[in-house]
Parts: sequence; C-alpha cells; structure tokens
Amino acid sequence: MIDFMGSKKFILPVVYVVIGVVIYNIIKLVMKKISKTKYVDKKKKTIISLLKNIIKYLIMIFVILAILSVYGVDTSSVITSIGVAGVIIGLALQDIVADFLAGVLILFDNHYTLGDTVTIDGFTGEVVGFGLMTTKIKAANGEGMVIANSAFKKVVNYSINNAVHYINIDVAYDTNINALEKALTEMKEEVEKISGYVGNYKLLGIQEFASSSIKYMVMLECKSNVRFQVKRDFNMILKKYLDKYNIEIPYTKIDVNIRGK
Repeated sequence: MIDFMGSKKFILPVVYVVIGVVIYNIIKLVMKKISKTKYVDKKKKTIISLLKNIIKYLIMIFVILAILSVYGVDTSSVITSIGVAGVIIGLALQDIVADFLAGVLILFDNHYTLGDTVTIDGFTGEVVGFGLMTTKIKAANGEGMVIANSAFKKVVNYSINNAVHYINIDVAYDTNINALEKALTEMKEEVEKISGYVGNYKLLGIQEFASSSIKYMVMLECKSNVRFQVKRDFNMILKKYLDKYNIEIPYTKIDVNIRGK
C-alpha cells in the first residue's frame, strides 16, 4: 500500500519551495525591467532594490511556515514566538531600527540624494554615500564624515534650488559710476561663460555708502553645488575689467614718515 501521508510530506515541501522560487523570480524580473526604464532615477532604483529584498524574505518566511504546517507544527505558535522575539530584538537594537526608519524617511521624502551638496550638523560637503543606516559626506578639502541617519534633525540641501549671489563691489568714492556700470555690463559676456552660471546677471545699483567705499551690488544665479567657484571666477573677471577702466578698489593705506637722526 502506498503511503500517501509520507509522500505528501515529501512532495508538498518541494512544491512550496518551487512556487516560492517561481514567484520571486517573476517579481525580480518585473522589477529589473522597471529599473532599466529611462524614467527611473537613482532614488527609485534604490527603492526597487529595497522592495526586492523585503519581498524575498517575506516569501522565504511564508514557504517555511507552509512546510512546517505540512509536518504538523502549529504555525500560529511559531508566529507568536517570532513576534515576541522581534519585540525583544527591537528593544535591544532600537538605535539600529531608528537609523533604518530615518533612512527610509530620507529616501521617500527626497531630503537629499547622491551628489547633492548639504550641511548636516555644521559639516558641509557632497553626499558620496547613502544607505538606510548612515550617510557619508565628503567636504571640498577631502575630509569625510559618516553620520547615522537618526542622529540629525535638520539638513540644508544646496542642490534643490539654484543659488542666487548678491555681490557687493567696493569702489572708491571718486569712482565714476557710469564707467563702473559700463565695465560691469561689458563683462557680462564672460560672466555668462562661467561653468555653473545659469542666468539672471543684473546690475542692481548702489547698495550702501560705507565709511571708506561705495558698495555697488550685482546679482547672478548659478548652480548651488558650484556657487563658491562661480564667485571666485566672477571676481577674476571683475578685477580684469576694473583694471581696464582704471576703477580703484579701496584698501587701507598707511603713511610712514621716517625722520633722520
């Protein structure tokens, strides 16, 4: 006589494993096709990868529970035990859980992504690494910082919007303002060639009569992640045109009188 119960205990686990593998591979194939479309950015690819891992472990859990039920194991008690163990582990590893949840929030709320320039806890740099536990930032001088995702509350992201520079140009009181504006207008063509410049170069006029100079303000817009370099490039062009029009930049002068003995 054929032992149907024995064959059932052998065949059903194999069937459950095969079904689990097939379902996972189908989901994996679908997600792979989605991630390869040109409309999916880096953040969405990260989310897809995260979901794929979650689905894989869920399928593994369901397959294991189904196999245990075949052998007469009370799966409800197993689930209860897993729940109790999960609570204990969660309390022991609450900092890790907090980092994970904070990473998910950063990812879904689009606080920042790889390549963004940010300031976190007074440290400014480019985001060179982002995981669900930590964020890695590299400063312009090469310094790096790794910070837990739950360790900070505020982030300044300079890459969300363009930066607007309001630049005060100090000139001497005897400067011909018409000549200054002519120089600033003439240099516009070179300013527009600065890498990272995006537009809105405007002469705003005299901003202030300071104690030893006139402050003339200009405005320009640029990409946030290169704003400091744009300012340096602008100053180089400015100095060339101020020299061309013989416009003096005020500086402190000291008269030294040397008396003979």
